[in-house]
Amino acid sequence: MHDSDKEGRDKNEEAGLSPIPTPRMLSWTRNSAAYRLGKQMHTEKQLSDAIARKAREKFEGISEEQVTALSAFAVAFGYDNNALDDVAYADVATRSGQQSGRSRRAISQRLVVKGIDRETATAAVADVDDLKAAIILARKRAFGPFRKVAPDDKRKMKELSAFARGGFAFETGRRVYDMTRDEAEEILRGDRL
Repeated sequence: MHDSDKEGRDKNEEAGLSPIPTPRMLSWTRNSAAYRLGKQMHTEKQLSDAIARKAREKFEGISEEQVTALSAFAVAFGYDNNALDDVAYADVATRSGQQSGRSRRAISQRLVVKGIDRETATAAVADVDDLKAAIILARKRAFGPFRKVAPDDKRKMKELSAFARGGFAFETGRRVYDMTRDEAEEILRGDRL
């Protein structure tokens, strides 16, 4: 070990910038991770980012090495207690997304933004029925078979554009737009495709 390395480390330790988190920091991290994971599901990235952000706010003069160690500790704590599972998170978010009228593409993009890797996101959305999700969106927005007024050209464009912005293929949006209410309700019940 060089004297300059030792001197640099001594200065960091004197300034309170030890690379090793204190027992108080670790205790806070464990409690914070338990609280967050008990409240709602998180991805590994969400938990890591939240702990890092809160640690910087809570502990004055915390070093980046300590922040990284605390984030890793929180993630390990989550896995050790079976409270952190990106595959389960992706499955739950996918079901919720389809029931909310989101397309396969929109759900997949949202999962990737939340920190789920592309392979897991692709596997999670494999069974999403875009037609059913588009019908749910139409019902929520009073489009297509659920509209209350006769469509004109402007309304038709508005409805088809909403399907496109939602990540649905043009054919899917067009099919839902042209459906009767009875056809749409049969598909939602699972009586037909």
